[in-house]
Amino acid sequence: MKATGIVRRIDDLGRVVVPKEIRRTLRIREGDPLEIFTDREGEIILKKYSPIGELGQFAKQYADSLAQTSGHIVAITDKDQFIAVAGPTKKDLITKSISHDLEEIINERETILASKEDKNYVRIMNEDDSEFVYEAITPIISEGDAIGAVILLTKDAKTKFGELETKLAATAAAFLGRQMEQ
Repeated sequence: MKATGIVRRIDDLGRVVVPKEIRRTLRIREGDPLEIFTDREGEIILKKYSPIGELGQFAKQYADSLAQTSGHIVAITDKDQFIAVAGPTKKDLITKSISHDLEEIINERETILASKEDKNYVRIMNEDDSEFVYEAITPIISEGDAIGAVILLTKDAKTKFGELETKLAATAAAFLGRQMEQ
């Protein structure tokens, strides 16, 4: 754990304010759920809750199967980071933060099919992701909430994405969304 040097008092209703700088850095917004953990030394740990993170192993297996079948890179995200990645760029993406543009696409519930040259192409992470030539992005909706995205990617300029990739991403997103509802 990293000390911040910030001290806050608990108010008469048992509330504590998480400083704005920390909320901004960790991308915690009003209404976001937080998990509360305690340990034997009396520490309280707050962690941003990711509903799709609960499907971690399942999402990884699903991404692996989809990548094998489609031959494309498959990434599954929550609204903050990549939680499952299958394909050759796994180490480049897994646990990295998603871009603000991708977060906006998820929140707006937009489906994207684009090549790198297209106007609607979305950078999926804040770091350089220019090696991806095509992308198909579909938000994961569970109980009416946008909770993440399924992304199909390719680095092969000879491979052109079309309706099939859009349908594959949409099917995966719908399936994962329904799994969350059970």
